[in-house]
Amino acid sequence: MVYVTRGLVDILLALASDADPDDVTTGVSVIPASELDGADGLPPDTPVFTDFFLPDPGNPVNAVFGVDLSTPARQAQGRFVSHPVGELEVTRRDDLAEVIFVAVPPWDVDDRSFGAFDRSGERQPLEIIDASPPGQSLTD
Repeated sequence: MVYVTRGLVDILLALASDADPDDVTTGVSVIPASELDGADGLPPDTPVFTDFFLPDPGNPVNAVFGVDLSTPARQAQGRFVSHPVGELEVTRRDDLAEVIFVAVPPWDVDDRSFGAFDRSGERQPLEIIDASPPGQSLTD
């Protein structure tokens, strides 16, 4: 089972919608359920996807080699990709990660528009939870 917060899904779908007709790809990261407000029903060490890294569409190294040098790999346990024209599946062009979230138009949260996949492209069970990470500020 892959767990993701509703807030993260909403932001990822907004990024995809704003970029349409271009695609978006970005790293996503997890924190343990014990650190979330509202995830009391999950075991404390359950990883929940909560955060994303701002995509950098102007990065020429990323554009040529498909490597995102702006996000250290150890910080992103997953990837988000949008397919403005395509199917809800992992393609050869997608950056691979342990978990890949894929979205397609109409940019809604349903089984036909948003899903989670493993690195081999197999669809994974997904649960969107109404929880939020602890408050953070840029001055911390």
